Amino acid sequence: MANHTLLLLSQDNAEYQTLLQQAYLPGLTILAPEQEADIQAALTKADILLGEPARLRARLKEARALKWAQSTYAGVDALLDAGCRQDYQLTNIRGIFGPLISEYVFAHLLSFTRHLRHYKEQQRLHNWQPIPYQSIDGKTMLIIGTGSIGQHIAHTAKHFGMTVLGINRSGREAAGFDHTYQLPALNNVLPRADVVVSIIPSTPQTRGLFNAERLNHFKPGTIFFNVGRGDAVDEGALIQALRHGNLGAAVLDVFTTEPLPAASPLWDMPNVVITPHNSGYSFPEQIVTRFSRNYLKFIEGKPMEGLVDFNLGY
Repeated sequence: MANHTLLLLSQDNAEYQTLLQQAYLPGLTILAPEQEADIQAALTKADILLGEPARLRARLKEARALKWAQSTYAGVDALLDAGCRQDYQLTNIRGIFGPLISEYVFAHLLSFTRHLRHYKEQQRLHNWQPIPYQSIDGKTMLIIGTGSIGQHIAHTAKHFGMTVLGINRSGREAAGFDHTYQLPALNNVLPRADVVVSIIPSTPQTRGLFNAERLNHFKPGTIFFNVGRGDAVDEGALIQALRHGNLGAAVLDVFTTEPLPAASPLWDMPNVVITPHNSGYSFPEQIVTRFSRNYLKFIEGKPMEGLVDFNLGY
């Protein structure tokens, strides 16, 4: 059997090294050097890399033996620029974030609809004051992106009695959705949605998708979630829509610039929730399970899970 060398390029190298050694993968040497000279030496012989996309990108040119790179994230935009090499197999972590992001969406949705922040403040003031609310049962959720994450959110929404609409490239049906539409239908579908969830990857078709014109099509009072990519949203237009337009609230986990600059008006808006891009955390245990399955496919020449199409961008 051929031997392979894995170079770890993650912020969680120590944890990955421990977990991978416990996986007993045949023929695999695992390197996790800390010194720059040792990293440079490892890059000459490692045919497999594992790490966050930005860290992988910084080392692509020097990885002379590279055949396969496993991203620890679902989003791999950093590796898809025209200037980046594409002469290797790139796999991402798809299919494990559905439960986490579904928890995130419904935690914040219920927090808004049941006024949890207001009650926390009233409790501090010893103030007994009921606030009117509406059930999410019977409301309509529109999910932009109907892959594994979108389907998980859709199934959760159905448990709450919501109508679930979806947008994808082809308009093909997807599990958990009442109806699905192609992207050009977005403006027609938006006025029907009480809640809009964007989980789309960054592609030329989706950058700036939510601009001022698009935001005008939202139903008044809409709650908007962005758990996909920051560059899908024109943040200036979003701020205006939150102040003067149809948007009732926004829950934002991703931004054009991360960390979100301290001067951004979004920080201080009462109808905005900001989280630090952690709605779906990459747990090393899950990633090692996926990597281990892929490694066994890799050494047998079989198609791996989460293989990224460089042309499509996901």
